[in-house]
Amino acid sequence: MHEMQILLILIIFFALVFDYVNGFHDSANAIATVVSTRALSPRDGVLLAGALNIVGAFLSTNVAKTIGKGLVEVEAVTQLVILSGLAGAIIWNLITWYFGLPSSSSHALIGGLVGAVIVHSGFKVVYWKAIFSKILLPALVSPIIGLVIGFLFMLILMWAFRKAVPGVINKFFRKFQILSASFMALSHGTNDAQKTMGIIALALFTSGYISSFYIPFWVKITCAVVMGLGTAGGGWRIIKTLGSKTVKLQPIQGFAAETSASLVLLGTAHLGFPVSTTHVITAAIMGAGATQRLSAVRWGVANTILMAWVMTLPAAAIMSGISYKILAIWF
Repeated sequence: MHEMQILLILIIFFALVFDYVNGFHDSANAIATVVSTRALSPRDGVLLAGALNIVGAFLSTNVAKTIGKGLVEVEAVTQLVILSGLAGAIIWNLITWYFGLPSSSSHALIGGLVGAVIVHSGFKVVYWKAIFSKILLPALVSPIIGLVIGFLFMLILMWAFRKAVPGVINKFFRKFQILSASFMALSHGTNDAQKTMGIIALALFTSGYISSFYIPFWVKITCAVVMGLGTAGGGWRIIKTLGSKTVKLQPIQGFAAETSASLVLLGTAHLGFPVSTTHVITAAIMGAGATQRLSAVRWGVANTILMAWVMTLPAAAIMSGISYKILAIWF
């Protein structure tokens, strides 16, 4: 078998490994609140999220196009660069999963791709303006928007139900939270599954298997199903961090956080911004939780999460650069 074919097979395999890891790493994004408030059992929560991740993956391909051809010069991307980028992203995702840190799989993949291409071709082949406008700026703004919307939406709900009995409110929103969790899982699929689609399409294009950059149907369905299976596997360490360690939520707060985060994610996916679902839902949870009182949010845990966010892009880039040097010995 030709070396290029071997590399392409390895890329598709590791892209799907990343897709699966992304699914169980980020399953907390969709179901942490609905499980912590006991609106759904953990098993039912992950199965629901997995199924809707698959559906959401077919709603748009704008994020996939940004990942595949909007961040670096396509001519500078080789099969080895893509494989190294995936390796760096997978390693960082597994490290953060092990420690229960809800870091961004999106930024791990982007950092991995950029780090590998820099080692291969230098800094000049990276579209730094696009990195700033489509990655860094949304990474800063989207969590703030998620936090503010989560806080304001929760205030509106508190005012609207100010005369209701707390027990009745919890029973009512425990049911409605299933809808908001479904909305969140759908938006997660729309945003995250596309990143792997973009990487595989980029590999097919650079190897000459497709004549122009587009997302073949088999790539869409494969990435959607694999992410759904990963989500159904459940990343319990991160679910615990988001669902209970950050802030203790009531069903009405879980509903507010999930709905707020979903609106932000669907908006950014429509614009083609590969933002972090993890960042947005975590910020929305903090915003909704802070309406109880500021001390209700465990800010020490929040600071640890923030450090993981800041470290993800450079850490994944470094790991992918090292992976490139090691893989270059064999390929």
